[in-house]
Amino acid sequence: VICGFAGSTADAFTLLERLEAKLEASPGQLAKASISLAKDWRMDKYLKNLEAMLIVTDGSDIFVITGAGDVLEPEHGIAAIGSGGNFALAAARALIDSEQDAEAIAKKSLTIAAEICVFTNGNMTVEKISK
Repeated sequence: VICGFAGSTADAFTLLERLEAKLEASPGQLAKASISLAKDWRMDKYLKNLEAMLIVTDGSDIFVITGAGDVLEPEHGIAAIGSGGNFALAAARALIDSEQDAEAIAKKSLTIAAEICVFTNGNMTVEKISK
């Protein structure tokens, strides 16, 4: 499972630790673990104040877990979060039908977002899940 986050770093790591515990309790069930985390996020007095968003994928499913405790399954298997997320999402959707692979589309989309949004950093590390 690969996770990405936007928002407060400390808050995101708190949520990532909790997601990891949920995945250990439900191995191979990313949807169940994500929904369980979102339930905790909504109900826990401490977690409600955390300001972060997560993208999680296991290579098959992809989910965005919002700060409001929602679990979203994005259309077209493309997700983006953060200040430049909408720019990156638009670029990725435009490129999805091209001959480029997912890694090239992700890099190009993030580069475009960084050129448009002053809050988006153009430095990136791309992680891939091998099947």
